[in-house]
Amino acid sequence: MPQFYSMFTFNETLEQARERNIRDALLEDVGICDWTAQLIPSPQTATARVLVREAAVLCGCDWFTGCMQAVNPAVQVQWHYSEGQLMQPNTDVCHIQGDARAILTAERSALNFLQLLSATATITRRHADVVAQATSTSHTNANSEDNGKASCIVLDTRKTIPGLRQAQKYAVRTGGGHNQRMALWHGILIKENHIAAAGGIAQALARARALHADVAIQIEVENLEQLELALQAGANSILLDNFTPAAMRQAVTQTAGRALLEASGGLDLTTLREVAATGVDRISIGKLTKDVLAVDYSLRLIG
Repeated sequence: MPQFYSMFTFNETLEQARERNIRDALLEDVGICDWTAQLIPSPQTATARVLVREAAVLCGCDWFTGCMQAVNPAVQVQWHYSEGQLMQPNTDVCHIQGDARAILTAERSALNFLQLLSATATITRRHADVVAQATSTSHTNANSEDNGKASCIVLDTRKTIPGLRQAQKYAVRTGGGHNQRMALWHGILIKENHIAAAGGIAQALARARALHADVAIQIEVENLEQLELALQAGANSILLDNFTPAAMRQAVTQTAGRALLEASGGLDLTTLREVAATGVDRISIGKLTKDVLAVDYSLRLIG
């Protein structure tokens, strides 16, 4: 087996990442002491509620509860929505009961996770719904020979907030999307710079197969000529980078089912329906995780 460079000795799991996220968030926010919380007499039990002010998909319950219980394990959180459920504006999301100091110390870190991950899940749900509707309509109108084709799916990318890769990828799944590569260890994606450095499309694919890494291999192409070279080299997963919808349709025809086709590059809700109807298998969208507008939550003590 060829020698390869390894920086770390393991690949982080979702559970390990969540524990690290919570520890890091509290370390940067609390440090040696939450001095303001010391103004509250101790012991003092309090009840609080979290309100959501807009329609959104709930995501991040385990991060929220984890922050609260990391400060004080006795804090209890009762959720009124399930993870992945669409919340209505101005409704209670959860109630919290426990030590007043602990609730207020954990408040900001807990809400930060909830507002971020809910935002990622919500924008993913919007994109996934558009694609599902577009492909459903396309299949209804298609010839009978196309009716067996699986629906197009929405994918994320590696354009995530540093340190929150697993969390945001989880939020994408919660919102009804799918994950592209989790990380560099999870698959091989041969991009234009890799192709140039390896000596060409065929050479890059051959080198990738020779690694015997037991991971998926995908290659990126920028035009129909490169697509044909990738197909001739036996590629079974091809990313169409910044293709127009017309070029995507031609690529689908040219490929004729020989490889999975993924559209990527500058796609958003305004273009998604047209792209989904071209016949590509997958659409990867960086803005699911990199362009985040936080969901509006509010926590208030009520007793």
